[in-house]
Parts: sequence; structure tokens; C-alpha cells
Amino acid sequence: MDISIHASFLPHDDAEAAIKFYRDVLGFEVRKDVGFQDMRWITVGPKGQPVSIVLHPPAADPGITDDERRVIAELMAKGSFAALTLASDNLDDVFERLVAAGAEVVQEPADQPYGIRDCAFRDPAGNLIRINQL
Repeated sequence: MDISIHASFLPHDDAEAAIKFYRDVLGFEVRKDVGFQDMRWITVGPKGQPVSIVLHPPAADPGITDDERRVIAELMAKGSFAALTLASDNLDDVFERLVAAGAEVVQEPADQPYGIRDCAFRDPAGNLIRINQL
């Protein structure tokens, strides 16, 4: 059996800010942009790669209570609800591009004791985005 990753999900609380960050700053292509009432699911991904990230409204499930929606919003604001690790062959250039775009820096590029060099940012919804040097 051959299994691959098709899509991962990250919440967004502002569709336009999410598109600007993932398309305009990271350079991903927007593959789908689907709306329903006041919600939007935006599928993005690196050009030429089959894996996608679905940016979704975090509390769209009708089974979620108001208290759960509040908790999700609080966790997103703290950056502890969701995370994603990306990789680049030129970490320093990506870091500078993100800084120039005004992204919130969590960690500048650094050599980690576990053998990788990486940096970290938050996307507009507060999700932690780590970027590893290939």
C-alpha cells in the first residue's frame, strides 16, 4: 500500500489575510476558494507539489458549542491551536521575505541541538509556522 499526505488543515479567522500570507508572502498557489454563507475554505499549496493546506473556519462544525468556539479562539490567539512545519533550501531568504512582509517572528534562524536549523513565525490567525533548512 502506498499512502501519501494529500492535505493538512489549519484554521483561519480572516480569509483575505490568510490568502495574502500564504499566496503573496509564502508564494503558494490558491487551488480552491469555497464559500458557504459567511465561511470560506481556502486550499493552498506549493507550486508543483501535490500536498495542500486547507485553511478553514475553525468553528464551522455545527456541533461545536459557544464555549468551545471561545476556547478555540483563545488557543488560536495564543498560537497553540495549530502548527505547521515547512522546509526551504534557503532559510535565510525566506526569513527575510517574511520579516519584510511584516510576519510575526517567533524565532530567528537558529541551529537547534537536535540537528536542524530553523525559524518560526505566526500566520495571521496565530498558527505557529516553523521553517526548516533543507
